[in-house]
Amino acid sequence: MENTNQQKTPLCDALKDYISEGIMPFHVPAHKQGRGLQELSDFIGQKALELDLTCVPGLDNICKPRGPIREAEQLAAEAYGADDAFFVVNGTTSAIQAMISSVCAPGEKIILPRNTHKSVTSGLILSGAIPVYINPEVCEEFGISTGIKPKKIKQALKKYPDARAVFLINPNYYGTAPELEESVAICHSYNVPVLVDEAHGAHFCFHPELPLSAVEAGADLVASSTHKLVGSMTQSSTLFINGDRVNPKRVKAVLNLTQTTSPSYLLLASLDIARKQIASEGRQLLDRTLHLTRWIRNRIKRLGGAKLLDQVEKIPGCVALDPTKIVLNVRNWGLSGFEAERILREDYKIQVEMADLYNIILLISISDNIRTVEYLWKSLENIPKRYPRKNVYRYCPPPPPIPEMCLSPREAFYAETEELRLQEAEGEISAETITAYPPGIPLICAGEKITREVIDYINILHREQVDLQGTEDPEGNNIKTVKRVAYTEMEKEEEILQVLKGEKLGN
Repeated sequence: MENTNQQKTPLCDALKDYISEGIMPFHVPAHKQGRGLQELSDFIGQKALELDLTCVPGLDNICKPRGPIREAEQLAAEAYGADDAFFVVNGTTSAIQAMISSVCAPGEKIILPRNTHKSVTSGLILSGAIPVYINPEVCEEFGISTGIKPKKIKQALKKYPDARAVFLINPNYYGTAPELEESVAICHSYNVPVLVDEAHGAHFCFHPELPLSAVEAGADLVASSTHKLVGSMTQSSTLFINGDRVNPKRVKAVLNLTQTTSPSYLLLASLDIARKQIASEGRQLLDRTLHLTRWIRNRIKRLGGAKLLDQVEKIPGCVALDPTKIVLNVRNWGLSGFEAERILREDYKIQVEMADLYNIILLISISDNIRTVEYLWKSLENIPKRYPRKNVYRYCPPPPPIPEMCLSPREAFYAETEELRLQEAEGEISAETITAYPPGIPLICAGEKITREVIDYINILHREQVDLQGTEDPEGNNIKTVKRVAYTEMEKEEEILQVLKGEKLGN
């Protein structure tokens, strides 16, 4: 039976009502519904700027929503099967930072995989939490890290019984989904909440052929990038809450620390409408999307040398794949993923979702049709014909081991620092986090010791012109490090603290 509630769009209705009243604005923004910025109005349309409103009576307030924003959030929670939901217009990065800060105070531990997005590192800095990293499984053929096995999570919880939370990813950037339900059950048996970065899985719960969603698996907090795969506007996301291990009021209070007090109502409206569409038509839309993915996957398999990430049984740490993520390994074409990305962009005007040393990711969404995927197929078919390099073999060493953590990310970030040439920084403690973006996974985090393996790997990425982010130096040739004097002082302070703590405990 159709849920008629999901046909509602309370926030959009409130915006329409406000505009239809013909109210004359003597409030921000200064463009006053586009009249003061004609060039932009001509470019994006008058209606878009009319909707660029602020928190006025009738439109609710995102910091303490009690009207149409709150009603729209509750509809989102209902659509996804969660207990509660909050809209986020600072991107999923803000939601992830809020999840960590909601459960961890400074100095408290959180268990998490190493292949987390850089937003997790910023969340560690803001919260002061101490990361306990678990190495994810690795699929060597595609050169990618995947999920964490439940047994590793159980081992970590036994070793660190004081951990305040476990952070997981479902799915990763490549669409691999871990054994999430079992992992959540293990964490809950220790009464530890589970936080899930589901930036790339907002569509999962709307079709049975897709992997299990984090909400369905029973996770306590779930950050969902509604804009990535459900269709709202970029930077709009939703944070879902389940169960009673995390207080929703605490989560909202933390969100209000960093979330803007001047939200874009365009972004909020897009969340309202995208939720209505996926809740009402998601099964049909995803039926079509999955049909298109099967069509193009079958054709790609016919290309000589082409390899698709499609055999779950051969991917460690993975129990399901998101078929809408076309992960194409191009090594046998004699190309790197970055070269294939440039060819598609420059020769065929196609922009891939992501490229790495071995692969390109092509995303098929609810907005695609047979015309778009046919053009993609014809373009891919031409690449090995136009660029025959059969005797070239690309090899890159695996990502470097996790460096030793000498300071917490927060301590390193706020420490006294100096800038060194990266090539000369071996053995120093990094005060910055270096990330290859996309996918946004840190190679080294603030507080970790810089190793020769990390430096060599970064050199490889530099040669491939990978976008490396995180350093204040825009070229990425220099890195901020913790001054040795500052580090020594911190060690002394820590020793004194431990002595005092021991005396207090009567040891």
